[in-house]
Amino acid sequence: MDTLSLQLPNRRPAFDFLRLLLAGALLLCLAPRARAQDGNAGVESKTAATPIQMVDMFHSAFGAHPARAVHAKGIILEGSFTPAPEARRLTRAPHLQGGTLPIVVRFSDFTGIPDIPDTVGASRPRGMAIKFQLPGTGSTDIIAHSFNGFPTATTDEFRSLLLAIGAAGSGNAAPLQQFLATHPVAKTFLTTQKPLTTSWATLSYFGVNAFKFTNQAGQVRFVRYQLIPDAGEQFLTKAQAATADPNYLQAELKQRVAAQPITFKLYAQLAEKGDVIENPSVAWPDSRKRVLLGTLSISRLAPNTVAEDKALFFNPNNVPAGINVADPMLVDRARTYPISVGERQ
Repeated sequence: MDTLSLQLPNRRPAFDFLRLLLAGALLLCLAPRARAQDGNAGVESKTAATPIQMVDMFHSAFGAHPARAVHAKGIILEGSFTPAPEARRLTRAPHLQGGTLPIVVRFSDFTGIPDIPDTVGASRPRGMAIKFQLPGTGSTDIIAHSFNGFPTATTDEFRSLLLAIGAAGSGNAAPLQQFLATHPVAKTFLTTQKPLTTSWATLSYFGVNAFKFTNQAGQVRFVRYQLIPDAGEQFLTKAQAATADPNYLQAELKQRVAAQPITFKLYAQLAEKGDVIENPSVAWPDSRKRVLLGTLSISRLAPNTVAEDKALFFNPNNVPAGINVADPMLVDRARTYPISVGERQ
């Protein structure tokens, strides 16, 4: 389905939808700094935007909602994570050394609109966020979405795209045409989202930002996360999609987890010489080696109260010793996220 032709039902026309889509992708891909253990060391921001400007951009895209600025519609579950033996060869991070740990997982739709239908184009890509509870009181997080890549290389480039979309929405299409002509990755992102999934549990998810893993011997590898469902990827037929309920994903997931645990394999995709580390718009080739980090077993619903959803946030910059941020886009988001979280009602 061509995303450029979509409209957000009962909201705004197509160009405003694109603004929603892209602003949501940015907030997913960028990340907060809170509780990171020198995870940003050596990584410099490449944007001239101020944190307040970035937050204002999200508000202008989504409108005022008393919820998350992006991926507002979601469901929280609980379970466990068991690391694989191979993981400790890559990093000394404590959650990957052995022993089963509790996890909190949140699946979500796109945008900051809390009641967005699961069936519209703007609800994609889907999101998956994981909080690993470390021994004691610590934690570490992973954020991923169901598209392998990001529309632009830098935050400032992303802002240029938003400005071009805004100009097109006001009747001047030339800037957007020029941008897409020189940024084919952005056009691909806008036009090739996956079909409607049968379940949040039957999608693969990708962490589009890179991290530096360091093991006990001091050896370094750059990685990106991939989460692959044991159930495989499954999508609705056209007939099923045409009759799907606007809230079918939550209803399906509740039935699924009540019957049996939902399981995912967590992999680290390894960069090779020549791969771009600091550009999330460039997906690494599928031929790159993947190392199994462990298995997630999602076994039950969390309470899912308003208070719980408000208080729970996932922070890809929240990394333990043995893992460091390698993408400047994460540093940009670190300055912005505390402002956004503080505005939740």
